[in-house]
Amino acid sequence: MTIDVISATESVCPVCLARIDAQRIRIGNDVFMVKTCPDHGEFKTILWRGDTPGYTDWSRPKIPAHPSNPFTQIEHGCPVDCGLCPDHRQQTCTALLEITQRCDLRCHFCFASAGEFVIPDPDLHTIEGWYKRLLEAGTKANIQLSGGEPTMRDDLPDIVAMGRAFGFEFIQVNTNGMRFAHDPAYVKRLKEAGLASVFLQFDGTDDDILKTIRGVRQIERKRAAIAACAENEIGVVLVPVLIPGVNTHNIGAIIRFALEHFPTVKGVHFQPVSYFGRYPQAPADVDRFTIPDVMRAVEDQTGGMIKVENFTTSGCENALCSLHGNFVVMPDGSLRAWIKQQTGCCTPTSAAEGAEKTRQFVAEHWAASSNTIALGSIGETPFGEWDVFLARTKTHTFCISGMAFQDAWNLDLERLRDCCIHTVSPDGRLIPFCAYNLTNQRGESLHRPQASSAGALS
Repeated sequence: MTIDVISATESVCPVCLARIDAQRIRIGNDVFMVKTCPDHGEFKTILWRGDTPGYTDWSRPKIPAHPSNPFTQIEHGCPVDCGLCPDHRQQTCTALLEITQRCDLRCHFCFASAGEFVIPDPDLHTIEGWYKRLLEAGTKANIQLSGGEPTMRDDLPDIVAMGRAFGFEFIQVNTNGMRFAHDPAYVKRLKEAGLASVFLQFDGTDDDILKTIRGVRQIERKRAAIAACAENEIGVVLVPVLIPGVNTHNIGAIIRFALEHFPTVKGVHFQPVSYFGRYPQAPADVDRFTIPDVMRAVEDQTGGMIKVENFTTSGCENALCSLHGNFVVMPDGSLRAWIKQQTGCCTPTSAAEGAEKTRQFVAEHWAASSNTIALGSIGETPFGEWDVFLARTKTHTFCISGMAFQDAWNLDLERLRDCCIHTVSPDGRLIPFCAYNLTNQRGESLHRPQASSAGALS
C-alpha cells in the first residue's frame, strides 16, 4: 500500500497539550495525521476517508483576514494565545455566548460538560459587556446564545433583546428544544424580543437513538418544539451529532424529516462527533466520521436525490473543516442544487469576503421568511422551470451543511488559525471554538473554565 507525505503542520499532544510537529500522510485513499510527542509517544488519527472527494482537491487557499483589534498578543503561540491574537487568519463570523452551564439533560456527548458543576449564570451586566466586547473587536457577527441549555434562563428574551439593541441583527439560540415544546408563551416572548433562528439539537428520528445519545426519548417533544417555532415564525436548523454505529445510518431519514417540516426547518447542520467534553479518551479510527463520510452517506441514504457533487467548501472557515450544499425546494417537492462542486481550484480567495458572505447567507436563509408560503404557488404560474428555480432561491432555500470540529487527537493548528466561530470567554476574549473546548486525555481544558472539587473556577 502506498504511503505518501502530503504536508507538514503543527498539532498538540493529546496527553499534555504541548505544541508538537505533525505530518499529514496518505495511506491508500485515506489521509491521517501522525505526530510524535517526546514525552508521550506517537499518535495517528484519520482525517479524511476515501477519495470522493479527494483531500487535496477539497482544500482552498485564502488571503488571510487578521483581527482588526486583537485582544491578546503572541507570546507562547497557537493555541495558547487565543483572544484573538494578531496571528489569527479569519474574522468572527459567528460569536457564541455561553449564558449558562445549567442543563436539563445529561447527554453522553457534550461540548460543554454542561450540568456537571454548579457555576453561577453570568448576570445581564456581564453579558452586556460581552456584546460591547464584540463591538470593540470590530465585528457585527451573527450571535449564537448557547450553554449549557440557554432556555434554563427565564431572562433569555431579555438577552436576545439586548443583543438586538446593540445592533446584532441575527441572533440564534442553541437548544435541545425541551422548553420550546411545553412553554408557548416563552417562545412568543423570544420572537417578540427579536430571535431569528433556533439551532435545534436533533440526533435522529428514532427515539432509541435519542435515548442512547441524550438519555431521554423525546422525538415528540422535538416535533412540538418545531411546531412552536412555526407558530411564531422562527426558523429552525436541525443539528445532529453523528456518532458511528449509533445514528450514522439515520442521516437520510433526518433529511427527509427536515423536508417534511419545511419551510419552518431551513436545513440540517451535521456535526461529526469530536472527542472532548465528556469523552476525553483516545478514539479509534472507526469512531470517526469524516467530512467525505458525511457526503457519501447523504447520497447513499437519499437514493441519489442529493449527490456528493452538490456539496462544496466554505469561503469562511478552513475548507477542511466543513461542507455545505444549498438547494431549492421545487413545487413538486424535489430538490435542485444551487451549484456543482468545483475541485482543483488554486486561486486564493479573500477570507474577509468569505466571512461576510457567510454571515449574510445565514442571516437571510436560516431565519423564517414571511413570504415563503405565500410564494408557494409560483409553480402554477406560466413561468418556465428555470424562472421558478430563480424565484424560489429567495423563498424556498434548503441548506445541508456540516462542521467537523477538532479535538486533541486531530487538531491542526493551520485549520485552527482559520476558524471563524469564536466563543466569548468569561473574561471577554474571543477564542476559536475548537481551542475553547479542547481537553487533554485527562479531560483538562486549555481555555474553558473548569470547576475544582470545591466548586470554584480554576
